[in-house]
Amino acid sequence: MAANTTLNAKNLETLGAARLAELLIEVSKGSAAAKRRLRIELAGSLSSGEVARQVGKRLMSIERSRSRITWRRIKALKADLEIQRRVIVETIAIEDPDEAMEVMWRFIALARPVLARCNDSNGTIAAVFDRACMDLGEIAKTSKQSPVMLADRAFAALQDNDHGHYDRLVEILTPALGPEGLDHLKSLLLQISKLPVEQPLVDDERPAPSAHGHDEQFQRKQKAIGGALEQIADAQGDVDAFIQQQGGYLLTSGPVAAEVAQRLLQAGRAQDALDALDAAKARLAEPPPHAWTATRADALEALGRSDDAQTLRLRSFKRSLDDRLLRAYLKRLPDFDDIEAEEEAMEFATAFPDAKRALAFLIAWPALGKAGELVAARSLEIDGEDHELLGFAAEGLSEKYPLAAILLYRKVVDFTLEHARTAHYRTAARYLEESGGLANRSQIPPEFPAHEIYVGALRRKHERRRGFWKWVT
Repeated sequence: MAANTTLNAKNLETLGAARLAELLIEVSKGSAAAKRRLRIELAGSLSSGEVARQVGKRLMSIERSRSRITWRRIKALKADLEIQRRVIVETIAIEDPDEAMEVMWRFIALARPVLARCNDSNGTIAAVFDRACMDLGEIAKTSKQSPVMLADRAFAALQDNDHGHYDRLVEILTPALGPEGLDHLKSLLLQISKLPVEQPLVDDERPAPSAHGHDEQFQRKQKAIGGALEQIADAQGDVDAFIQQQGGYLLTSGPVAAEVAQRLLQAGRAQDALDALDAAKARLAEPPPHAWTATRADALEALGRSDDAQTLRLRSFKRSLDDRLLRAYLKRLPDFDDIEAEEEAMEFATAFPDAKRALAFLIAWPALGKAGELVAARSLEIDGEDHELLGFAAEGLSEKYPLAAILLYRKVVDFTLEHARTAHYRTAARYLEESGGLANRSQIPPEFPAHEIYVGALRRKHERRRGFWKWVT
């Protein structure tokens, strides 16, 4: 029987330790990351302290670097950071949680210098530090560090939150902080929140920024402090403390009013919740945001005004086609009444003035039959700009309603070529191929051109769109 060459741990064990060691040396040549991982593993055979020292050396090297991190180096940087993070969690923390806490604090502090010298527009590197913050919370649960000391460390960290990497720090550390740590951290934050703008919190050793820089830095720190105090208020179940962190202007904002009202409802203060929502009513867009409407309906329910709550849900659904409001409305109807009400809602949605919004709702519900009817009857009202929505809808409709899918695919192709959306040429070419496959398996009514006729007309009209036609097979 031939030897099993599948790459897995069990098969590799048959090579023996000596041969594996030779192979590791060979494959690590030219890979600094692989060499660093091997050194860490060797250090791990000695003690967690030695592993921490190796990780610390690498973190110091990353911190001291000043070179710009281009998009080509993002992937390698992420891999490097992930190795260090996993070693802290999987090796150091198991043997010495206190040591792991110190190293993890240093790791997360790298966010400021690292993110300052790279373009992380897609959040790849920020996500590593977010995971590290979550890890910190888990390690803190097993650490012997006192809640007060942990609060002091969190307080210092929150003053260096320019990139938002500590936005959820208090929430994450709440189990380890406990009542004592939360109280101590709250007192520190309240003291510093009272400092005037003329006393920005900057380290003495850093170069003094401009006055404008002072203002921006101060605002960022105040935002971090306010967010931390909100998290403490939530952890302590103190809704009034949460409200104190919202400015008077913010309390008239729909989303903020909804957040406040949700907490008031949880505290059993339904009338206060309703009052908070009504205070923001004058500033709301039309239709109001979902959170405001849904929370107001919940407040009305809590006050025993169920009919008013249901009226609000149905009226708001008819303005916005918000499926969450409709589901909440139907859920509270008696058996069988909900079936009739759902059918009426689907009919209403099919005739909704905004055909594209109606399509999105019917696909999401899902009510594919009604979506197919909508496309067939109102295709002229749907433009192809939103290629993601139309492509998703076409895919969902393709099995049972191929004509509707073909029409949606063609909408995207037409719009893409008419407006020379070169970034979408490849997607449009794929949609053209999909529509051709559907046309071969179904009967296209005579009022719509056959696939070959449609493609021929497309070539004559857009023959110069060579970037598109190169993707068409």
